[in-house]
Amino acid sequence: MNRPYDIIALGELNVDLLFNRLEGTPELGKEIFSRDMTLTLGSSTAIFAANAASLGSRVAFFGKIGHDGFGEVVLSTLKERGVDTSMILEGSTPTGLSSIYNYGTERYCVTFPGAMKELGVKEIDPEQIRKGRHVHISSIFLQEQLHADLAEIVKLVKSCGCTISMDVQWDPTEKWEFDYRNILPYVDVFLPNETEIRCITGADTVEEALEALKGYLRAAVIKMGTKGSLLVRPDGTCRQVSALLSPRFVDAVGAGDSFDAGFVHSFVQGRSLEESQDFGNLTGALNTTAAGGTGAFASKENARKTAMELFGLDLI
Repeated sequence: MNRPYDIIALGELNVDLLFNRLEGTPELGKEIFSRDMTLTLGSSTAIFAANAASLGSRVAFFGKIGHDGFGEVVLSTLKERGVDTSMILEGSTPTGLSSIYNYGTERYCVTFPGAMKELGVKEIDPEQIRKGRHVHISSIFLQEQLHADLAEIVKLVKSCGCTISMDVQWDPTEKWEFDYRNILPYVDVFLPNETEIRCITGADTVEEALEALKGYLRAAVIKMGTKGSLLVRPDGTCRQVSALLSPRFVDAVGAGDSFDAGFVHSFVQGRSLEESQDFGNLTGALNTTAAGGTGAFASKENARKTAMELFGLDLI
């Protein structure tokens, strides 16, 4: 079967309103200044899709937005990055928005989910999914219906002959309800960070979390921020890689999503897990050299130039 897309990104869509250079910490009843503000494409899955397309993958998006200006920002930005938006559904609920307050490598974030919370298995057309070789799912806890239907969704995607990657992201309710016994056996590459993998298993350490997932996990990369990443191969052996730290740090918004974009872009090209881990480390580091999750990948030429200048590595 001819599959026109390397990757279908399935999940949430919203815009990010970023506040940088803040003069103090927000307090109830008080007002502070931000010396820099950016409105940009947000949502983990959209950042992933835009950056994977910028790297050269053929990417389509399956998600949901509202009929409003923020939805237009989402569509126009994805199209500019070469992402096919023909699968994106439009609903009556407004497009989601995240308001982000950056303090160095840390941040506060407030999200209005909007239309993204409505997308579930009943709206996913198998004929559309069969157009892709690989499906990436992210931010499951922000998407109410997708979260409820997740076990059905991964089975549906797998029945369409696709490989799957998944990044759970933070749970705003902190309940961490994730049926990994019925979900992870269908996921080819699991991409949580170290906090997320501990929370979904109730473990105190990454090692304990991996022990809990034994027998359900196929392959995984645990993102560990400035400590780098930990690859868990299908046979259970591990490979730790140090982070590439940028001397031109701007913010860390979307760094994990950019890691995912680099990893999956490499993975769908048939590269090894180890090569894909290294490539993800590079794209995650590149992300921090510009504001927001997609700024560093406005063009592949500029991204390659930055990669060579800062890290001595070619982005190919």
